[in-house]
Amino acid sequence: MKEAITRTDFNFPNQKNVYHGKVRDVYNIGEKLLVMIASDRISAFDVVLPEGIPYKGQVLNQIAAKFLDATADIVPNWKMATPDPMVTVGHYCIPFPVEMIIRGYLTGSSWRTYKTGARQICGVPVPDGLKEHQRFPEPIVTPTTKADQGGHDEDISKEEIIEQGLVSVEDYEKLEKYTKQLFQRGSEIAAEKGLILVDTKYEFGKVGDQIYLIDEIHTPDSSRYFYADKYEERFEKGEQQKQLSKEFVREWLMENGFQGKEGQEVPEMTKEIVTSISNRYIELYEQVTGEKFEKTPSNDVLDRIEKNINTFLEKN
Repeated sequence: MKEAITRTDFNFPNQKNVYHGKVRDVYNIGEKLLVMIASDRISAFDVVLPEGIPYKGQVLNQIAAKFLDATADIVPNWKMATPDPMVTVGHYCIPFPVEMIIRGYLTGSSWRTYKTGARQICGVPVPDGLKEHQRFPEPIVTPTTKADQGGHDEDISKEEIIEQGLVSVEDYEKLEKYTKQLFQRGSEIAAEKGLILVDTKYEFGKVGDQIYLIDEIHTPDSSRYFYADKYEERFEKGEQQKQLSKEFVREWLMENGFQGKEGQEVPEMTKEIVTSISNRYIELYEQVTGEKFEKTPSNDVLDRIEKNINTFLEKN
């Protein structure tokens, strides 16, 4: 098993700064380009877990690149090139301070909220009598604030976003329209692969007056997928759905007494646990893309990444 890449500390020509997010290291090149390295870090409940997951960064980067290309006719996106399996380079955008989450089914955190008796999710009313994993009549958009490094994303309503001046009315209407169109396209692509795109999040930014789709899309970190073939049968029986997402990591943590709350400790991540998570990410890649995952050579990964980025920057 390849060694996980959990941090990078490069210094590229014209580099202004670097941001180490929960999963990605983002290098600002002269406020013209962003170099985004998908590390092998893994987070859950807004906590970066102590062990990296081999091949996870490659999986995320390559899925996102494919879906950015497959949705570029809906909204322009930030991607210019993928000079390395773990790297995307693209336009420097000013991000909106919200994440656009869209849900087609009542599951995950929305189900946990619903179980407490709440009948609104981010200001969107939801009816009584729903069951876990039930499909909404229409997908609902449930935004969150975009947390600073180390912070927690917070649920927020459309009305609050506009009232607080986080996004203008005109821009928010566009973000919601793009979110629904992207989710529809992602759902169609997933259906072709025997999957259901359950919920996902999108992030957007601006260059001048132009809105761009940024970051990743339709990856196991930002999305949840069910297998379609047994969905109805499992739902009717009240069984858990077989899913491809990061939810299985959250479930393992919860089973071991961790939900990111104060005083809780992350359970030991054994070699077996790490390998199983890595295998699940690779499985999701192959299911979502319909292609065999090609593991990149594990020798001198950091040197390879640095060399490939520098080669791209020299030409651009």
